[in-house]
Amino acid sequence: MLESRENYLEAILMLKQEIGQVRSIDIARKLSYSKASVSRAVGILKNGGYITVDAKGYISLTAEGLAKAEAIYERHRTLTSFFMEIAGVPEHVAEEDACRCEHVLSKQTFQGIKMYLNENGVC
Repeated sequence: MLESRENYLEAILMLKQEIGQVRSIDIARKLSYSKASVSRAVGILKNGGYITVDAKGYISLTAEGLAKAEAIYERHRTLTSFFMEIAGVPEHVAEEDACRCEHVLSKQTFQGIKMYLNENGVC
């Protein structure tokens, strides 16, 4: 899956947790994207089976979309913790770097980081 699509799914999950119901405008505000860009992405995610959009414009993650969003969000949280606790970088830097790394890190490397954090009581 493309990084941009993963970012949208993660944003939908986070918004759902923060505000409950999610619409395209909420995603646009959170990601600082144009309404047109979000509209296009919503169409792609809907056609891909990752989200549904009801008659009032509220967006929900499908089971597949939720699984993908949760996996990306777990990577984000884990990498942020790793960068802050182990590398000692400030939270805003850790957040930005985690956002970039979460999409390209191999499953094996991610599992190694996760195991290290768990074994050392960081996560």
